[in-house]
This record gives sequence, C-alpha cells and structure tokens, in this order.
Amino acid sequence: MLHIRNMVCPRCIKVVTEELERLQQPVLEVQLGSVLLRDEPSAAQLEHIRKALAANGFELLEDKKAETVEQIKIAIIELVRSGGLEDLQVNLSDYLEKVIGRDYAYLSSLFSSEEQTTIARYLVLQKVERAKELLAYNEFTLSQIAYQLGYSSVAHLSNQFKQVTGQTPSDYKKNTSQQRKPLDQVQ
Repeated sequence: MLHIRNMVCPRCIKVVTEELERLQQPVLEVQLGSVLLRDEPSAAQLEHIRKALAANGFELLEDKKAETVEQIKIAIIELVRSGGLEDLQVNLSDYLEKVIGRDYAYLSSLFSSEEQTTIARYLVLQKVERAKELLAYNEFTLSQIAYQLGYSSVAHLSNQFKQVTGQTPSDYKKNTSQQRKPLDQVQ
C-alpha cells in the first residue's frame, strides 16, 4: 500500500491512476490518499513513482505520522465537500476517531505538531474555501450555504468567513476577481 499526500478529489485519483499505469504498475485500488498495487515496487520503481507523483503535485508518504495527518485532512475534506456536515450526528472528534480508528487526543496532538494548526482551525479553513466555491457558483443563498456547511446560523458563517478572508461573504461575492485556494494548500 502506497500513501500519497495531496490527493483531495476524484481528478487526483484519475491522475494518480494514469501515472501508475503509464509506469506499468498494475493498480488494484486507488482511493484518496492511498494506492494498492498488485506487486510491491522495487526501489528503482518506487523512485520513478515518487518522481511522477511529484511532477503532478503529489508526495509519496513513507512516515506513519504523515500518513495519519493526511488521513485526517482527507476525512475533513470529504466531510465538508460531501455536505455531510449538515447531517453530522456526532461531534468532529468522535467522527475522526471512527474514521481514522485512533484516539482523538492523539490525532489532535499529532495534527497540531505536524501542521502547526489545530484540527478545528483546519476544518474552518476548509469550510470557508467551500463557501467561496458555493458563492462563486451563485446557486445557493447564504442561508443554504450555512446549512450545508453545518453552521448554526448565517451570522456564524459570516463571522468565520470574515475572520479568514477579511471580508464578508457578500463582499466576497461582489468581487469576482477573488482567488480560491487549491484544497491541498488550505492551511
């Protein structure tokens, strides 16, 4: 099993799959953050894989701590992008314990030491990036966006949005030249 950093969307899965096939590495399964190959690659093959991934903005992870941090990021990104926050029946710590299979105190400490930010802050940043995306599409009201992202009110979303971006969602929406961040660069 190979663990890969910066796989955050279905296109990432497609790119990684194509690169591995180009390198003639038979793929059994590709998920966000991991790849299961039919055969264990040799050291030379692993180096080719590492270079091909790096050329596409990915990084081969060989450290268990980095793998766990990446699992946390992927779990949060999937939760935010799926709209699952509106239906989340447990708090984030319980959700991550279940998904990752590790104690939340350990996950929180590890994430903070590796990323220099908290899991809660990372969640807020991901939610704001998703709000930017939904605002740009102009398909939902601010109230609908707040609900999809699990906010208790529009005011709560607006306050966090302003803390992160320096402007209100309405101001952001008016300024069409705003740049969004790639999901793997949100920190």
